[in-house]
Amino acid sequence: MVTTQSRQKSYADLKRRHVEFVVGDHVNQCVTPRKGILVKWFGKKGKISPRYVKLFEILDRVGNVTYRVAILPSLSGVHNVFHASQLQKYVSDPSHVLSYETLGLQEELSFDEHSVKILDRKDKVLRNKTISLVKVLWRNNFVDEATLELEFDMQQQYPGLFE
Repeated sequence: MVTTQSRQKSYADLKRRHVEFVVGDHVNQCVTPRKGILVKWFGKKGKISPRYVKLFEILDRVGNVTYRVAILPSLSGVHNVFHASQLQKYVSDPSHVLSYETLGLQEELSFDEHSVKILDRKDKVLRNKTISLVKVLWRNNFVDEATLELEFDMQQQYPGLFE
């Protein structure tokens, strides 16, 4: 029994990591296991959303493995204490310039996405019909985060894009 326990412990220890942060460190916050409202707060959604978002500064250590971080005023609805497993140390890069933009959260902690422009059009041919799709670039997103949307729906919601 002891041999089996030690073997299982050695397997489990391979995946564990001991992480400690000091006051003033910059960290990224993990949103992978979260769904719903927290993902909306940080403005990331979909299957291919990034694992870590935003850059926060450690204010102080609350417990053995919990840290209080500085959160933007626009994200005041988010609790500012996180477990160490939810944080990843930020390694600074001089070419990396950070710019914070306000999300404009409503009362129910959601925000409106606005399309910027149409990047591409394509027709998806099915057995009996053809569906027209457009690749839409959204505000606060990069070009590689553009999504394919139905052209008819986009014409209904954003007629100014098709002029």
